[in-house]
Amino acid sequence: MERHDAQYTAYVNLLKKELVPAMGCTEPIAIAYAAAQAAARLQGEVEQVDIYASGNIIKNVKSVTVPNTGGRKGIQSAAAIGIVAGDPDLGLEVISHVRTEQIKEMEELLNRAAFHVHHEQCSCALQVGVKVSGKGHSVLVCIQNEHSHIVRIVEDGICILDEEAQEDAQELPDAVQFSMKGIYEFASMADIKDVRAILERQIACNTAIAKEGLEHSYGANIGSVLLSTYGDRVQIRARALAAAGSDARMSGCELPVIINSGSGNQGMTCSLPVIAYAKELHSSEEQLFRALLISNLSTLYQKKFIGRLSAYCGAVSAGAGAGAGIAYLLGGDYEHICHTIVNALAITSGMICDGAKPSCAAKIATAVDAGIMGCMMYQKGKQFYRGEGIVCRDIEETIMGVGQLARDGMKETDDEIIRLMINN
Repeated sequence: MERHDAQYTAYVNLLKKELVPAMGCTEPIAIAYAAAQAAARLQGEVEQVDIYASGNIIKNVKSVTVPNTGGRKGIQSAAAIGIVAGDPDLGLEVISHVRTEQIKEMEELLNRAAFHVHHEQCSCALQVGVKVSGKGHSVLVCIQNEHSHIVRIVEDGICILDEEAQEDAQELPDAVQFSMKGIYEFASMADIKDVRAILERQIACNTAIAKEGLEHSYGANIGSVLLSTYGDRVQIRARALAAAGSDARMSGCELPVIINSGSGNQGMTCSLPVIAYAKELHSSEEQLFRALLISNLSTLYQKKFIGRLSAYCGAVSAGAGAGAGIAYLLGGDYEHICHTIVNALAITSGMICDGAKPSCAAKIATAVDAGIMGCMMYQKGKQFYRGEGIVCRDIEETIMGVGQLARDGMKETDDEIIRLMINN
């Protein structure tokens, strides 16, 4: 692969597109973003708010604290803060500039206006619409497939934007021709100046929220529990940092996270363990950057077949990606990296996603542990072989097979999870 190759450019552009900052869990932020966009277009005061959400949106908003809301949770709070204080120009940081008095305005809106949540039965896992109405006017803004991807706008009954409905899929550029061989080649030869700004931001943001999660009480404090129980060895610290970042994020911490595959949890899971190992091993900056390229891109590769939201816990993919990055830092070659991912997937694939909430931190710790174990297994000459469970002929087939399991095989599981959560 050469720097001027189309595939090289495609990988760089993909990283720029996917590794972006977001405040809070991205599903309530998607609601806040749609609400902010709708409110900015409405003529007059908001009197009614209708939120139309797919099951997976509801699942991931139900139990997390929305940042800058004074500790409020849920769909209505996300929509209300977006209406009152959201800046539509800030994308997934839409509610990052909330003033104290605007929290009071949000509370007044929740008490004054009629809020209705509608569970949309649709084929797209990531779909949300927010309709704001008042004084004879209304605006509907719909998002699909990506957390800030607006596909439909209707103002006073007139459709001003209407993209053709898409089947649920991971929206990755067509130019990206994923393979582990391609990822390894790109990570090994990439000009660091092409990715420096992207990765420096990921290191700075995700490290900051992990530190915040360890130093203060958030959620279940999984990171602190791990360190106090098992000690400060790098294998434990790698898990603790990712878990602590998740606990802070799920509990409304206002620090931004650099996401991966539309998820802050996945962004932290595939980066923080790699950062921890690089520090422990006294790796050079370049080695850390190249390891992060492997972890981020291999996570995106796995999610290409799974989709952004499903019944399959995204931490599994990101934990395997982290293991691959760690393998690189330990001097592992292409085969070591591939076997790390396969081993990790063989261990934890099937872990369900039952929404965003404090237990995500524990699942992240488990997924990172699987990634590390997968790496250490191959270092000791051990691996899982074709035909052992879901392990297929090679890394490519295994990744595609896991994607099929998550996307198709777990659809009914997802429906049942959503039914249980909505009725609970």
